[in-house]
Amino acid sequence: MSEAFLNPVNTQTWTNGRHEVRCVKVIQETRDVRTFCFMAEQPVMFFFKPGQFVTLELDIGGRQIMRSYTISSAPSVPYSFSITVKRLPDGEVSNWLHDNFGEGDRLVVHGPVGGFNAIDHPSEKVLYLSGGVGITPLMSMTRWFFDTNANVDIAFVHSARTPADVIYARELEHMASRIPEFDLHIVCERREIGQSWAGYRGFLTRQLLELIAPDYLEREIFCCGPEPYMKAVRGILSDQGFDMSHYHEESFGATPASVREDALEWSEAAEAQAEEVDRADLIPIEFAESGRSIRVGDNDTIHAAAARLGLHIPKACGMGICGTCRVMMLEGEVEMEHNGGITEDDEAEGYILSCCSRPKGRVVIDY
Repeated sequence: MSEAFLNPVNTQTWTNGRHEVRCVKVIQETRDVRTFCFMAEQPVMFFFKPGQFVTLELDIGGRQIMRSYTISSAPSVPYSFSITVKRLPDGEVSNWLHDNFGEGDRLVVHGPVGGFNAIDHPSEKVLYLSGGVGITPLMSMTRWFFDTNANVDIAFVHSARTPADVIYARELEHMASRIPEFDLHIVCERREIGQSWAGYRGFLTRQLLELIAPDYLEREIFCCGPEPYMKAVRGILSDQGFDMSHYHEESFGATPASVREDALEWSEAAEAQAEEVDRADLIPIEFAESGRSIRVGDNDTIHAAAARLGLHIPKACGMGICGTCRVMMLEGEVEMEHNGGITEDDEAEGYILSCCSRPKGRVVIDY
């Protein structure tokens, strides 16, 4: 037996940050949906909370583009993770991944982050509602419960366009056949010529929901899908007096134009306006690693301050969702209004999301 074989493997544990990974497999789930499986060059235990997401850092046509995708695999298979991507008609990133990215290719990911997960909202009875590719975070949760033999009563309701568009169809049926606590229901909008379908047809309605899960008002509800789908679900629940503190949803929409720019540039007019501000009212922001500093107003974000100095902190959503712009705050205090893109543990260590953090006094950032 060789000495190399006897040497222990030095395995690292995944933490929220910037990591390079390699694609090891591509799975064609449906006609327009693919799953991309990733591993690290050195062994990494990809631990995360089922339902969380990563942000991809991509170079497309010479431009850096960031895009967030839910992890569709479960941490119970720890040495790799997967994302499932649907090709969209105008989807710059989804089309590029489908057409240009494959086994052996590498990319950089940021994360994992996200408050939409099975760990932070534990319950013995859950209802998973998904539409289209919104199934991915709920599949991660379900795979986790299945692999760990968790004692969780799951009502799983998925809506798709046609029977051919049901993502993970065989795996879902397998899990439903193995555990009685997993109650699977598929709703197809229509069936196409040549397709056989004996299941539910149409759209999810209150009447259908009551038929599928009569006790839905007693369950912790997780919902993910297109905004019209989630709006309809919210309407059903609110009309029935559901306690919305037990309702959780996830969606990634287009980033607003106001936060889509890679850097904020001061025009001559902006500079002139800034000169009129009393410098005594401006707050000093220092970037320790680069040795740069600037004074800004209390309404400016840390990210905007960095951009004005020509420092590029990676950013994807601009709304405190993706966690891409996370930086370490060495000194000072900020007001941070995030949307689940950072964990309490990260905050305790001193990390902030620069896109949604505004200084409350002198601040020193490690960047």
